[in-house]
Amino acid sequence: MENCLSTAISSSSSSSSSSSPFSIFSIQGASSNVGRNFTKSCMHTQLLSCQLPKPFLQLNGRPKYLLNQRRLAYLYSGTYKGPIISAQNQGWDLGRFLKTLYFFNGPPSPDKIVKFIIEKLSGPSPEESEKKMETTGYVLVVGATGGVGRRVVDNLRKKRLPVKALVRNEEKARKMLGPDIELIVGDITKASTLPSEYFKGVRKVINAASVIIGPKEGDTPDRAKYSQGVKFFEPEVKGDSPEMVEYIGMKNLINAVRESVGLQTGKLLFGFEDQISKELDWGALDDVVMGGVSEGTFQIDRTGGENGKPTGLFKGIVSTANNGGFSSTRTKNFSSPADLSAYDGLELRLKGDGRRYKLIVRTSTDWDTVGYTASFDTVVGQWQSIRLPFSTLRPIFRARTVSDAQPFDPSNVVSFQLMFSKFEYDGKLNPTFVEGPFELPLSSIKAYMKDPITPRFVHVSSAGVTRPDRPGIDLTKQPPAVRLNKELGFVLTFKLKGEDLLRESGIPYAIVRPCALTEEPAGADLVFDQGDNITGKISREEIALICIAALESPYACDKTFEVKSVVPFSEPFTVDPENPPPEKDYNIYFQTLKDGITGKESLEQSAVAV
Repeated sequence: MENCLSTAISSSSSSSSSSSPFSIFSIQGASSNVGRNFTKSCMHTQLLSCQLPKPFLQLNGRPKYLLNQRRLAYLYSGTYKGPIISAQNQGWDLGRFLKTLYFFNGPPSPDKIVKFIIEKLSGPSPEESEKKMETTGYVLVVGATGGVGRRVVDNLRKKRLPVKALVRNEEKARKMLGPDIELIVGDITKASTLPSEYFKGVRKVINAASVIIGPKEGDTPDRAKYSQGVKFFEPEVKGDSPEMVEYIGMKNLINAVRESVGLQTGKLLFGFEDQISKELDWGALDDVVMGGVSEGTFQIDRTGGENGKPTGLFKGIVSTANNGGFSSTRTKNFSSPADLSAYDGLELRLKGDGRRYKLIVRTSTDWDTVGYTASFDTVVGQWQSIRLPFSTLRPIFRARTVSDAQPFDPSNVVSFQLMFSKFEYDGKLNPTFVEGPFELPLSSIKAYMKDPITPRFVHVSSAGVTRPDRPGIDLTKQPPAVRLNKELGFVLTFKLKGEDLLRESGIPYAIVRPCALTEEPAGADLVFDQGDNITGKISREEIALICIAALESPYACDKTFEVKSVVPFSEPFTVDPENPPPEKDYNIYFQTLKDGITGKESLEQSAVAV
């Protein structure tokens, strides 16, 4: 059933005779004499007795019946390969129809029908209108009241990008960032304050949160010592420990935003992949709902997939008798909608049979409603991955394109349906349609990110995180944080552990390791490096701009790098307001970066040597 029954309705509307017993699904404007006949005759005792229908199929010249056990056995054996000739008018299986209805929670109740009519007549509610106007695609800034974080917020707003800030102190954030900034109040060191629903609509993250290190004897009211940097005062950790902020905090933050920003390998929605499996409750939804006699099923074959692995199996027999012509399988509505906003489409892994099938995706829990549909062709006998971008899904209702339908909403996916049908859309026919048996192994359905993938999580770490334990290093030439790592609660050790959590999370990332941060303006020439070897200084404003640029660059994806300016510590860097430096193209720097270089390589090599 396409959109529950679209293909059958399209077929029956083109015929002068109606062989369908009834249509209970005409509540969205379709008119049918068949539907009216239901109340008059369909509950007749002779009908309820479910007499054996007339011969349905001629198999090898011998008549078979719809309810014949040997025919039903095909659906589970797949052994029959002979020719099939369909009759035009055959008996209809009321029992199978009712079984189909109640598998999918039954037909709409009268209350739902009345509610539906009222909603259609009155137009969208204020709540619906507000939902349609809701903004998505936020960039979340964590540590938004810190030196780098507030500059990230300012620059995102200058670019007119939707931004949210995760802060601990709402009053402080309002004073610093302004009254119109959207805030999420929470603490990364406390997982209970970061429920995943807070982050719905967040698509990218810039994490500038960091453990607070300040002068032991305190600072001036204008934070003059802080502005000078750790090099000029004796430091100590203020507030939460490095372990809580840099490691536990990173773990909590990743868990909170993982679903919202997505995974580079995609999101498994159904099937079997490596050691992961996710099964859905599939049910047959064939042209029996409109009086047809096609019959399909969906099973799990534990050894029929690639390399003997499990797979789903959509199979059956399709017939055009009684104005039918389709077989499908549909999932029950998910217990909670799947939010796929972080992804760009659906990928099916299947073994083709040379036929064209349809995938129908629904964003409404209603029974008979618009389905967002894509057709796809398969190759005989080959396992193949078929990608269906969300942008190609067409709003279809009863085999007709709905021109004024709402755009597909990937944040609210509630069910899937696979179909083999005689019909395409808007009166067109499936060029690969053949009556008889069909079989489509389907090992997985997953959401995917399109290439090129850009970072979804940019993290501000620190140069020097791999150096405290590096053998042979001259500590006198290292920044204070490296020399005082142990005294500062192993701050760099836990920063490195936090980086590793992000690298292992599956989220597309970029890790920026600034050298000593200053209050100088952006604009100096830069040095990007990898391997955690450089020292120097870099403007907080420059780091904010680098982080924002990294979000849009595939060259920055899954890279870890250090950055400093070419200006030495002994020279202050200033900018002439009348002649500011040109804006940088940070992609020029990102293109020089290589995969897999973190600075840990030297630690691992020394461990092997020992």
